[in-house]
Amino acid sequence: MEHRARSRSSRLAVPAAAAAALLALTTACTGGTVQGRPGASGLRDPYFPKAGNGGYQVEHYALDLDYEPAGNRLRGRAVITARAEQGLSSFNLDLSGLRVDAVTVRGEAARYNRAGNELTVRPAEDLKKGEVFRTEVAYSGRPKTFTDPDGSKEGWITTPVGAGSAGGAGGEAGAVGVGEPVGSMTWFPGNHHPSDKAAYDITLTVPDGYEAVSNGALRSRTPAGAGRTAFAWHSPEPMASYLATAVIGKYRVTTGRTPSGVALYNAVTPDEAAGSAGVLARLPEMVEWGSGRFGPYPFGTAGAVVLPAGTLAYALETQTKPVFPGAPGTEELLLHELAHQWFGNSVSPESWKDMWLNEGFATYAEWLWTEEHDGPTAQEEFAAFLEGDTEVDENADSDWDAFPPAAPPGPEDISGNPVYYRGAMVLHRVRQEVGDEKFFALLRGWAAEHRHGNASTADFTAYAEKTTGHDLKDVWDVWLYGKDHPAAPAPR
Repeated sequence: MEHRARSRSSRLAVPAAAAAALLALTTACTGGTVQGRPGASGLRDPYFPKAGNGGYQVEHYALDLDYEPAGNRLRGRAVITARAEQGLSSFNLDLSGLRVDAVTVRGEAARYNRAGNELTVRPAEDLKKGEVFRTEVAYSGRPKTFTDPDGSKEGWITTPVGAGSAGGAGGEAGAVGVGEPVGSMTWFPGNHHPSDKAAYDITLTVPDGYEAVSNGALRSRTPAGAGRTAFAWHSPEPMASYLATAVIGKYRVTTGRTPSGVALYNAVTPDEAAGSAGVLARLPEMVEWGSGRFGPYPFGTAGAVVLPAGTLAYALETQTKPVFPGAPGTEELLLHELAHQWFGNSVSPESWKDMWLNEGFATYAEWLWTEEHDGPTAQEEFAAFLEGDTEVDENADSDWDAFPPAAPPGPEDISGNPVYYRGAMVLHRVRQEVGDEKFFALLRGWAAEHRHGNASTADFTAYAEKTTGHDLKDVWDVWLYGKDHPAAPAPR
């Protein structure tokens, strides 16, 4: 909630009758809630304090995006259904760049203004606490690429079609929207913080001959006139906005199902099709394996998007369809992004300080996969990092101990090596302390307890101790929060 400085002026005494009348005028009839306060323009996240907004929670986004690759032009309409958590005279949406053409709230024109990445909306009448309301924003322009504190690129990124596509070499371009941590605000307005998750319907209208891919299931692919096609995607499960994606280009699409019936949808740029085929063929098996280890797969669909090589410098766990910057060269990379569907996507971080709950868990999932598929065991991986043995893991001599995984020094560090590797080592230390039976029950229970919700590091440490019956304070003090290089644990 927004901090408000108190006035330095002297206070005036108010007669009791006048005070009662004033209270009657400024108090809602529902639960005595005061109305007319602006929502906070930021959630005071430890690393991204202006990300997200206070005063409401989004329940559903309906995004209608019309994209013209020639010139990188986007016309958008966002219908945002939200619930007011307080009486609101105004509220904010995060939106970077792009021109706002019109805003309505409850179907009535609303006043609005822009300041940096904040779009402040003032409804014609105040919103009451508990009220479910619809905001519609029409916007347009050339969406831009955003640079993170660590120097990586996100937001809206144009892509080449590729020499192997139907469009031929060079000419035509596509695009991809990716958002971790805050880049989604470059292509749609919203409450862009992982603590506010919502259902999504995303319709992408593109020139005929292009594929348009987003999260969830493809509901329809219909002619939109003037040589264009509309792709309507539906994501009923809650999703943090940084996991939303829009992929536009000349892709080869394949579909199928896992043995347990999860629908699969892969979109691969033609130049990367041959190099991706072997690894992507393991995806159905990986979904089944993850369901056995972590509990039922949390979404109705799974898949992958393979972008033209060099589009991004990283893979990202966009919900139901992780994106890869070229062919995913190893099973471990595909498994890592798939594991995020449980840890990071279904169970999302409460704040960006809790990133190890995403990356440490997904990294440990890699170790579990190799342990069961003729590779190093998790214990061998753990020992390799302690000893810097790059023959077991090429990353073992990285700065995995540069800072505690639960306390990255700044926003540029939330995807640093300790968050991944030392985060995984925290989980292995828990496994060493409690034994396999309790540890794997802990993983499944954690994924079930916070399914489609949010959780913090404190939530996890309390849950781990409660469910295993073990005092794990030494593990947390040394491995999760300790600043020094941890020593090898004594043999048990």
